[in-house]
Amino acid sequence: MTAARILGDLDAYLLGEGTHREAYRKLGAHRLTRGQSDGIGFAVWAPNASAAAVVGDFNGWDPRAHPMEKRWDCGVWEVFVPHAREGDRYKYALWSADGTLLPLKADPFAFRSELRPKTASIVAPLPPGPSEGERAAQMRIAQHHEAPIAIYEVHLGSWKRKPEEGERALSYRELAEDLLPYVKWMGFTHVELLPVSEYPFDGSWGYQPIGLYAPTSRYGTPDDFRFFIERAHELGLGVLLDWVPGHFPSDEHGLAYFDGSHLYEHADPRQGWHPDWQTYVYNYGRREVASYLVSNALFWIGQYGADGLRVDAVASMLYLDYSRPSGEWIPNAFGGRENLEAIGFLKQMNEGVYGAYPHAITIAEESTAWPKVSAPTYAGGLGFGFKWNMGWMHDTLAYMHRNPVHRRFHHDQLTFSLIYAFSENYVLPLSHDEVVHGKGSILSRMPGDPWQQFANVRLLYAYMYAHPGKKLLFMGNEFAQRREWGHERSLDWHLLGDAQHAGMQRLVRDLNTLYARTPALYERDAVPEGFAWIAQDSAASLIAFMRQGSGTESTAIAICNFTPVVRTDFRLGVPQAAAYREAINTDALAYGGSGLGNLGRVRVHDVPSHGFAQSVVLTLPPLAALILVPEPA
Repeated sequence: MTAARILGDLDAYLLGEGTHREAYRKLGAHRLTRGQSDGIGFAVWAPNASAAAVVGDFNGWDPRAHPMEKRWDCGVWEVFVPHAREGDRYKYALWSADGTLLPLKADPFAFRSELRPKTASIVAPLPPGPSEGERAAQMRIAQHHEAPIAIYEVHLGSWKRKPEEGERALSYRELAEDLLPYVKWMGFTHVELLPVSEYPFDGSWGYQPIGLYAPTSRYGTPDDFRFFIERAHELGLGVLLDWVPGHFPSDEHGLAYFDGSHLYEHADPRQGWHPDWQTYVYNYGRREVASYLVSNALFWIGQYGADGLRVDAVASMLYLDYSRPSGEWIPNAFGGRENLEAIGFLKQMNEGVYGAYPHAITIAEESTAWPKVSAPTYAGGLGFGFKWNMGWMHDTLAYMHRNPVHRRFHHDQLTFSLIYAFSENYVLPLSHDEVVHGKGSILSRMPGDPWQQFANVRLLYAYMYAHPGKKLLFMGNEFAQRREWGHERSLDWHLLGDAQHAGMQRLVRDLNTLYARTPALYERDAVPEGFAWIAQDSAASLIAFMRQGSGTESTAIAICNFTPVVRTDFRLGVPQAAAYREAINTDALAYGGSGLGNLGRVRVHDVPSHGFAQSVVLTLPPLAALILVPEPA
């Protein structure tokens, strides 16, 4: 073995085979000692390059100073630079097969990058991974299918800004001391971050990443990001990261045409170019590319202590004809539209995550009827832990957008989700995608005058928390921001000075509290036994249903009135002969409502109704939801 060698023979074999699950420990830049010299070992996969060199602060960016040696067994170029140090900026100089010097490339495995618009990689140590204490704290965060999971989705750069400092975004450490206590106070169990992997264009919100192994330098250093996650775990919060293995941008310092060939992407644009986003699509059939991505998934969980990954745009990966007209896509080997290589990669990724980190979760943003997304791979599934319920989101928002006088004709939009609610382990998302691109905010999309708009949103949220499935709200939704979200500005926190907005925030906090304390609302999310209709009246746009926990006494009843008509003396059958507490009334004065309701408690009568031997008589407020729970005996 020569002095320049960075990889061991086993590493080279596993990299070539595409089964190296910790490729980030060998590729990239790592502090090493060779003989009496301390320095940095550099290694980059570029099998089709005719020559390679590392350039940086340590050699005046001279490509002649440190040529790299090629490992023919795996296509990796490597070199040891004795006087290089952590903190040095660097890139790779690569020559294509015909001898052309390519634009300098950032390191695909860099742990740190320069702040945009600069694009160099920075030598940084491998994150150490969670301590034993932090791992123990992670284990106490419930993430399984029978746990209450309420997710607060956040774009770090626009949650809150510093107006006194030119609208500066908060740093990771400032967010750890401001955002995280707020999330905890609001009763959420998890915070989900829009992609933090380094990305060049602010307007992509992180969904066009280039530095998959580097947390974006917009908010601080890798150590600062580690602090953020550690602080979340101290507070008992899980941290989920949006992860983008579906495509990458065409910036010349990135992965595109990396070594003078289509290395990471398909060469044929019918497979390798995404027409919607003008980005490149990974070649999942190439073992080394799949290994690069699987290693990255494991990296964020193993080295930074993330509690899970929400995988972006899974549908675009599964279908070869996604957003492609006839004749502009290539069928698979069997003539079908399924992307067999992407399917194999997703299964491999999920098996890797759950095999190495059983406490973690993966969540698919998948918008089609693809079967068994959240079923284990051994049962024929893709292996995700959860799937976003996009159908519920689209149908429910479309229904809520309608004038109440017309809702009676679209009752199926409200109830259709219960036909398939138990086919997957679902998360109900009201995400960033619903408050951008001219859609307006959740509040602005509601019909009626301002009071009715707020009432509709309160009703929507209570219905969401009672419906089977885990919960997700994008930041600002919890206090009903009226403006559409903009990534370049802070949320409108001043709105909390208004009683209606403050009342909405109070309602979401109370819903989170009730949700976490009521097993009936979460234990049986994915099985039919956890849900039962009590009443449906399409003409009155009214529904009532029961949630059932694993214990016979664990019950919650939701009644939703989707019209502005007050309904008095409404008799509803109930399963238990105990008194019921009005745990949530979205029309309460404290939430900005009119104050109609049942004075917090309802008495059970020995009058049969709706198939039960007993019933309650209720006042149903306008555009409001009630959630009843049995009072302890």
